[in-house]
Amino acid sequence: MFFDIGSLEFIALIILAILVFGPDKLPKMIQDAARFVRKVRDFSDTAKRDIRAELGPEFKDFEFDDLNPKRFAKKHLLDNDQLGLKELRSGLDVRKELTEVSDAVNGRAPAPKPGDGAGGVRLTKDEAPAAGPSATPKSEAPPFDADAT
Repeated sequence: MFFDIGSLEFIALIILAILVFGPDKLPKMIQDAARFVRKVRDFSDTAKRDIRAELGPEFKDFEFDDLNPKRFAKKHLLDNDQLGLKELRSGLDVRKELTEVSDAVNGRAPAPKPGDGAGGVRLTKDEAPAAGPSATPKSEAPPFDADAT
């Protein structure tokens, strides 16, 4: 429902309120609570209006929600693309980069791109071309240096 209260918890609160205040006083308590909430809202709206009036016309687009640190950072850093962050973010695919690096390290052929014309043919480990002129054959283990490890 609201305030992260489930329907069963809400019903339990209503029953508890009836037991504590009684059915006679409960409607008056609800009216008093609603009146208090209305007064707090009016006070808040008046304070916001006064602050906007005091700030002047140069702050006409000022929103009090922007004082939330997350919204402030999003508005001023992420929405404002003066640094080209959106282009950087869209051009960087970390998963693809990591896959390419792991394929290169493990000696596998890179995955064919959809428009590459390779027809989806993928080489197995044994068919993969050597990683370079100094690559060791698959049957021979690379040299091991105990002092280096």
